[in-house]
Amino acid sequence: MSTPAQPLPQRNRTLHIILWVLQVVLAAFFLMVGFNHAFNPIEEAAKSAPWMSTVPPFLPRFIGVVEILGALGLILPAGLRIKPGLTSLAALGLALVMLFAAVFHLMRGEQSAIGFVILPMLLALFVAWGRRKRAAIAPRS
Repeated sequence: MSTPAQPLPQRNRTLHIILWVLQVVLAAFFLMVGFNHAFNPIEEAAKSAPWMSTVPPFLPRFIGVVEILGALGLILPAGLRIKPGLTSLAALGLALVMLFAAVFHLMRGEQSAIGFVILPMLLALFVAWGRRKRAAIAPRS
């Protein structure tokens, strides 16, 4: 015998909404950046990401595919409620990608790029924490 679903307390409901907004915003960001890295010609993509013209072409292509998969991982598992725990792992993976990007840009002396890298990393870490610890989504029963 199952019990009826209890409404979320207001605090958890607010956090749940904030996390969904962040997931959608981060997914849109990583989809756009990922498509630029993965599919645009290197010369075209280098206009917005100059580093792409200085590394082997497989590297931005690989990073782009990882960003696209991570963006999908932010939305699909939680939205479909199929293995929703993967959403926090996707957020953690994207945060790791951004940490590597920060180190890469620091090593190249590109401190101006750090803010653009740190903000999505912190937001992704917040989503990972929130979906794992405070506002987890239950799997479909």
